[in-house]
Amino acid sequence: MKDLETEKKIAVLIDAENAQYSVLGAVLAELSKNGHIIVKKAYGDWSSSHLKNWKQSLNELAINPVQQFSYTQGKNSSDAAMIIDAMDLLYSKKFDAFALISSDSDFTKLASRLKESQIYVFGVGEQKTPLAFRNACDDFIYTEVLKDLDTEQVTEKTNQFESQATGVKKTRQELCCDTRLINIIRNSINKYADDEGWAPLARCGGLIKRQYPDFDARTYGYSTLTKLIEAASIFDIHRRQAGSSRVHDVYVKDKRSRNF
Repeated sequence: MKDLETEKKIAVLIDAENAQYSVLGAVLAELSKNGHIIVKKAYGDWSSSHLKNWKQSLNELAINPVQQFSYTQGKNSSDAAMIIDAMDLLYSKKFDAFALISSDSDFTKLASRLKESQIYVFGVGEQKTPLAFRNACDDFIYTEVLKDLDTEQVTEKTNQFESQATGVKKTRQELCCDTRLINIIRNSINKYADDEGWAPLARCGGLIKRQYPDFDARTYGYSTLTKLIEAASIFDIHRRQAGSSRVHDVYVKDKRSRNF
């Protein structure tokens, strides 16, 4: 059992005008893997018919709705309220991480400001989310990846977890033809490779996430980076026992390095 004192204390702020209530359960479950969620707030004009379907999800997930009337037609006043609350929570110094749930680029500056204060920032939104906001976060999670996971939790089809928790699985040929993907993996290996070309996969994964916050193996249909790399079949995978424990460290090597 994880020690709550060493876990990230997370504040979750939801822009209801630019988020989907249908995936909130899966989003919170995903964020809970990274720490302890202390605050859950959703911002919007709850008198609007546009948000009428949110009530059940807010109640079931114990999310606090923050009312913000739209004073001017076409303007989203809830953005300002969410930003102000975020700064208040930041100054309280009670949180190690913030999760900004929105597909709106208006929160790019907020994400950057939180990072300047050494706060870890999760972003959660659709694939249409502007690149600037995605890159302003430490970790950006696509809701499309989580939609099937949320369906699994509702229907309790646990025996189908692998297929439901991921997107459409890319074939070996599709992965090998994805030049950007291969270069991302290859460059991370080159960064940490030893004299024989082996690099610890955990460090490679960390570097990839820092360079590309929206990178997620599940986008390609694989639940982990290890499985994604194995599927591509142009990298070698080696598992080494960590000391006397049963835990194995995973190492990866570019097959091209065999020629050197």
